[in-house]
Amino acid sequence: MQFTTKLRDARTALANRRTMRVATRRLTDELASFRTTAERAELDELLSRHSAEETEEIRAILYRQDVVRQQSSGRQTAGLGGYLG
Repeated sequence: MQFTTKLRDARTALANRRTMRVATRRLTDELASFRTTAERAELDELLSRHSAEETEEIRAILYRQDVVRQQSSGRQTAGLGGYLG
């Protein structure tokens, strides 16, 4: 493989990673708006209609956000992995 081909492949890979990071950041920001118990319950209901594979990334982001919220405040919000209901 020529150097120019390797360089092009490396640049393409970096651009793809950058695009994925931006998309994940946007999704994370959007999911952060679901804060109340009612909002999280509604979101959990929507997610339950899809397979675990389809919602894996969303659930991982929500879990991380719940952990951060619980660590940063003395009160419970939506709880880990769902709502407190």
